[in-house]
Amino acid sequence: MIEFIFATHNPNKVVEICSLLGENMHIISLDEAGLYEDIPEPYDTIEANAGEKSSVIYRLTGKDCFSEDTGLEVDSLHGAPGVHSARYAGPQKSAGDNVALLLQNMLGKKDRRAQFRTVISLFLHGQEYQFEGISRGAITLVPSGDNGFGYDPVFIPDGSDHTFAEMDLNEKNKFSHRAKAFSKLYAFLKEKS
Repeated sequence: MIEFIFATHNPNKVVEICSLLGENMHIISLDEAGLYEDIPEPYDTIEANAGEKSSVIYRLTGKDCFSEDTGLEVDSLHGAPGVHSARYAGPQKSAGDNVALLLQNMLGKKDRRAQFRTVISLFLHGQEYQFEGISRGAITLVPSGDNGFGYDPVFIPDGSDHTFAEMDLNEKNKFSHRAKAFSKLYAFLKEKS
């Protein structure tokens, strides 16, 4: 059994990743590991912020770990909210406020194309590896659905007629940026073992 610390306090992300695990892999959240620090995300790229989170946890614990950083990148907003997705409407990290501000900023825009982009940073035996997953789609005019979290109620991935928030976890994983990045990480670990 391979065990990793997943550098997140977000229970929704833990649930999504756990739904993708194989039988020989077990993850421990930061809370389960007794690590309650809020790790800063000081950088201007998703890659650097993902790397910062996993490197901090590796330095604190010396254990293999991974983190992820995700941004919603909207074409007509020149990639915004991007790396600032969680704090788009302010430091309170309110999903409702973020969605409301996004829809306000999209008023009158015909081009509603966007993508979710996840970068997973894995620290394995002190070496960092990164894996990217992208889900292309479009921003809706109004939120729809009660599942998921963050911007899920306003994002319809290519190949579907439903927002992420209208999907159950199995359906979401067929399209999800996070699932795509994690499948690359998992394939890498299988190759290494």
